[in-house]
Amino acid sequence: MKNASEIVALSRKTTRLTALEYMNFLFKDFIEFHGDRSYRDDKAVVGGIATLNAQPVTVIGIQKGHTLEENMLRNFGSPHPEGYRKALRLMKQAEKFNRPIVTFINTAGAYCGVEAEERGQGEAIARNLMEMSQLKVPIISIIIGEGGSGGALALALGNQVWMMEHTMYAILSPEGFSSILWKDASRSKEAAELMKLTASDLLGLDVIDLLIPETKEGVLLAQETIAKEMQLQLIEALETLNKLTPEELIEDRYNRFRKY
Repeated sequence: MKNASEIVALSRKTTRLTALEYMNFLFKDFIEFHGDRSYRDDKAVVGGIATLNAQPVTVIGIQKGHTLEENMLRNFGSPHPEGYRKALRLMKQAEKFNRPIVTFINTAGAYCGVEAEERGQGEAIARNLMEMSQLKVPIISIIIGEGGSGGALALALGNQVWMMEHTMYAILSPEGFSSILWKDASRSKEAAELMKLTASDLLGLDVIDLLIPETKEGVLLAQETIAKEMQLQLIEALETLNKLTPEELIEDRYNRFRKY
């Protein structure tokens, strides 16, 4: 079993499938939507509509790239406020047309530049949390890489939250944690072990609902095999959640986050 610092490194690998790649692999007829109808289109957040097992769904994700050029285009997966507002626009549209929502999360955190703060970064994240808590459709959120800080939580207020085996989910990076706690960023490996940020840790703490394996008997599975298993799990989970009334979905989501 890999230790926490090794999993942090694996969660950041540029070879991991991106949100758009999962959307195109798991779903059919994916159509991407753009813009927040207020400022601009944030390329760090992607989303649109698709079908899963013949059911229309809304899919939203935080997008990174495989190359330096792709990552620069996507702001290294750190959304601006307009990215979160685009996500919220798509989620409200999903509610209007009674479509389940699936989110894919891979971010070190929301962009912390001056311009993001000027355009209301904190308000955008807080509004997403408030609005997601009351959405009347099923929400499944999946950590596919890094899940960092409020930037990740802004798309993770789901009825179910899943993590892939080699991913992390925490209030901040191990480097940030060690810098604050010990004034020494070089102790990030030690911090990672303390933070309980791995999928196995968080499943044991009941913070997440499902761990999606990336290995079998110590051997790394093909990404297509992992994605196929994720697709089957999504179909099964949505079949269960679709049976709940809007009121039950909201209550289920509320109870999920209140329990810890």
